[in-house]
Amino acid sequence: MAIAKSELLEFLRSNRYAVQSTVNDKGFPQCAVMAIVVTDDFEIVFDTLATTRKAINLRANPHVAFAFGSLAPDAQYSVQYEGIARSLQPGERERLLELYFKTFPEGRKRAAWKDMTHFVVQPTWIRYLDYKAEPPNIVELDQTALRALSQGQTMAY
Repeated sequence: MAIAKSELLEFLRSNRYAVQSTVNDKGFPQCAVMAIVVTDDFEIVFDTLATTRKAINLRANPHVAFAFGSLAPDAQYSVQYEGIARSLQPGERERLLELYFKTFPEGRKRAAWKDMTHFVVQPTWIRYLDYKAEPPNIVELDQTALRALSQGQTMAY
């Protein structure tokens, strides 16, 4: 099976929201529906208050997972995504926030809120599932494959 960068980006970007999962200090999972944007390198950018459970969890353990899907009756696509989250760095902050604000203009107002913080997630593993294809197109991408796909190579498995 195969996937092109444009195909994966198109699917990820068609979802303005994804379910995000983190783990608390006792090892219990916690999830939330998050407003997200996806960069050309498959990074996920989102905002949250520093006092939320997800922000506290990510500062203690930066490993995070997302699930993408659709509630549409004919939807047969999904993505499982794992990565490492970190706060935005000064050299990337402006570029990534502008990308975020293009999708979520109201994020500009939230950025001024007390304790608002922004994270970027570098993917470590993505599984794309297309059950409309016959046979189903299931593609798993590790960090090496994600780098190659980011450079425009079509990944075949």
